[in-house]
Amino acid sequence: MNGILITTKIKLLPKQEQYQALKRTMEQFNQACNRISIIAYESNCFSKVKLQQLCYYPIRIEFENLSSQLIIRAIAKVCEAYKLNKKTKCQFKLDGAIVYDQRILSLKGLENVSLATVEGRIKVPMFISGYHISVMQDRRIRGQADLVFVNGVFYLLLVLEIPEGERINTSEVLGIDLGIVNIATDSKGEFFSGAKINNLRKRYSRLRTKLQSKGTKAAKRRLQQRARKERRMARDINHCISKNIVEKAQRHSSVIALENLNGISKNKQKSKTVMKSQRQRLSRWSFFQLRQFIEYKARMNGVPVVFVDPKYTSQECSSCGHTDKENRKTQDQFECVSCGFVANADYNASLNIKRRAIVS
Repeated sequence: MNGILITTKIKLLPKQEQYQALKRTMEQFNQACNRISIIAYESNCFSKVKLQQLCYYPIRIEFENLSSQLIIRAIAKVCEAYKLNKKTKCQFKLDGAIVYDQRILSLKGLENVSLATVEGRIKVPMFISGYHISVMQDRRIRGQADLVFVNGVFYLLLVLEIPEGERINTSEVLGIDLGIVNIATDSKGEFFSGAKINNLRKRYSRLRTKLQSKGTKAAKRRLQQRARKERRMARDINHCISKNIVEKAQRHSSVIALENLNGISKNKQKSKTVMKSQRQRLSRWSFFQLRQFIEYKARMNGVPVVFVDPKYTSQECSSCGHTDKENRKTQDQFECVSCGFVANADYNASLNIKRRAIVS
């Protein structure tokens, strides 16, 4: 059975001398990346093997405090960057991520991590929560790990392999409608309201407008802080909603049915029938992230996920099947012009999603 790869973010708790060693290592690593980038760009060489043959020894001599494996990881980082665009010379910030592999990183239980630095190997304590214990216990690191520096704090991004849960064999379906007023609504009538997040986003939008009008460095700093806070908030809400949905599907032995909403943000922004404020909220909410969270949590718990055509799910009557745009009276109200069926519009859509999953 194939495992699931997840990335977990772990806060490091280095002592002062360890903190400085990590900072110097990060700066030298990215300085090496910039030197390698110049060589790659000027020689038009973007193959990892060829670039390593071309610049390994000169870079090793110039950055003698970096271990040989860190130099190799720097070359690999540069090659990855040029995969996106070979026409523009890549530049790396001095506090950019260091890419570690299993030769220069090893976990010492669940309390410490051993990292290669310019000062040699150091063993750094980690802050491990209950969640980290549950996902890291008896797991192995897959591929690479990134050391990142965020707001003066070092974090380790570890990719772990989690086994899939035993797949549920069932014909029951839990339909999920994703929306704006309600971020998610299921076919059993539970609503995951977006009122709180939408109110906060309106307030943040007003603050952004004020800060953007100032144009000072302090204002730009505040804008970045607000953006990070907004992303963290959305991520946390998506985690909570996806967890509740998967646990419910598991309790009721149900398949999760979702609309295939690929490209929803782009399509909705182009639509003239969607209000400007609604388009803004659609473009800012991470439906794709929510879908990803539902998918991987479902796989961990053996819950199947299926996708259905989203066309007219909000206009179709779940009782008689009649489809008409007049059925959707308001954002919240659905009333079929054919059979008179009345329901919450999002709940009606979730029933349609459920039915389409059963039919398919």
